[in-house]
Amino acid sequence: MALWVILLCTLMAMLLSGLYLLGVFRRRGPDEPPLDKGTIPWLGYVLDFRKDSSGFLKRMQRKHGDIFTVLIGGYYFTFVMDPFCFGAIVKESRSKLDFRSFASKLVLQVFGYKPMEANHSIIHASSTKHLMGDGLTVMIQATMENFQKLMFFNMSSGEDKRVWQEDGLFHYCYNIVFRAGYLALYGTEPHQGADNKEKANEQDRIHSNQLFHEFRKYDRLFPRLAYAVLPPKDKIEAERLKRLFWSMLSVKKSWQKDNISGWISEQDQLLAENGTPEYMRDRFMFMLLWASQGNTGPTAFWLLLYLMKHPEAMKAVKEEVDKVSRENGQEVKPGSPPMNITRDMLNQTPFLDSALEETLRLVAAPILVRAVLEDTSLKMSSGAEYTLRKGDRVALFPHISVQMNPEIHPDPHEFKYDRFVNPDGTKKDFYKNGKRLKYFNMPWGAGVSICPGRFFAAAEIKLFVFLMLSYYDLELVNKEEEIPVIDISRWGFGTMQPVRDVRFRYRPRF
Repeated sequence: MALWVILLCTLMAMLLSGLYLLGVFRRRGPDEPPLDKGTIPWLGYVLDFRKDSSGFLKRMQRKHGDIFTVLIGGYYFTFVMDPFCFGAIVKESRSKLDFRSFASKLVLQVFGYKPMEANHSIIHASSTKHLMGDGLTVMIQATMENFQKLMFFNMSSGEDKRVWQEDGLFHYCYNIVFRAGYLALYGTEPHQGADNKEKANEQDRIHSNQLFHEFRKYDRLFPRLAYAVLPPKDKIEAERLKRLFWSMLSVKKSWQKDNISGWISEQDQLLAENGTPEYMRDRFMFMLLWASQGNTGPTAFWLLLYLMKHPEAMKAVKEEVDKVSRENGQEVKPGSPPMNITRDMLNQTPFLDSALEETLRLVAAPILVRAVLEDTSLKMSSGAEYTLRKGDRVALFPHISVQMNPEIHPDPHEFKYDRFVNPDGTKKDFYKNGKRLKYFNMPWGAGVSICPGRFFAAAEIKLFVFLMLSYYDLELVNKEEEIPVIDISRWGFGTMQPVRDVRFRYRPRF
């Protein structure tokens, strides 16, 4: 009898523990946000969230308001949709709200890299030094030279050479921007003497193109890899690609290159000094490649597409680009030397800046996540106060709450190239309910997790568009082409991508 009682008690304890882990006993506590666990134990709303994160969060906001807690794959996420609360969340001390634990699990899952404690400070310090200020000036020059290497190596001028070439706009933009950024950061083929320079340039073009095509294979798998839902065949392919990039971007091969950027070399040196093994530094190099080049090409695609679909925007930006070129002695003419776009020139383009900002408002959709390490009070703009529970995660999705909010941005689904600039060229302020907003567009994240390479990324995109508008006439093959819908499986991972490409034509202007 005693044995049966022990077995029964053991089974009951296991059952209760299982039910607890599945979230059956979770109840909304005093002052906590509305709780919605869905109908499937443990999984909760994971299927709805994965299918269309934006659509799911809109439904939850209509149902619960500007703050709510939902169960997603065993984790409780509190989504905050009130932009006046964003500052309190992104600036809260790491002892209460921490983004690193979540980020560490993600980079291990998708890149095979296990971060060390000093990682964040190394990336931040190196990015501040090399991707901002004087370091950014150096990087812009290197990127400029690599754009020229990729775009104009076989270009001729003259009326008989002004023939139209056709390509897919997404493929073209992603390919060129990715490769130029990669070569600027990771270095170029070494050569000795002027005679061997063009051979080295050709090797750079071939190698970077091969790398891009393998990267695109990985990029297509990325969302499902991050959610750990790849089918067996794709899981094998993802592992093959990881190992390929660990090899292609290995520190041994990187240090054999010429012109390797300080951003890359310094971070590798600091990791080595902190005891990171070489094989893990190879994986770190792969992570940096995706972080630096995974979103700039797609953003350039959307920006050029919006300009081609809005003639008044194209006219304003093109006139601005030509004006800046003339005033800086860099006007493109038949027989003129290649133009050299400087950082100073990129700082003279308020319309291009606004058009880029507007593009990011429409298509950049990161999800900002923090782990709640202790019970934390959060005051909403309505005056209501809520408690974020220890062990949960708090998340922001600015694409809904800020970027597509009609109270902040009237006609939010329309592309307005001058939305972010005043007639005198200064930046606009934005308001909600008559109160000025600090966070009105958040494509780069915010707070301690803001993208450290955002200034370089913006410069890279602007360089590419500046060159395209300076050297080429551009037009869509089908002038009635509709803007393609976005791939909703990529919500939360930066710049969205289209479900299909768009054909365009380009030819030399002179």
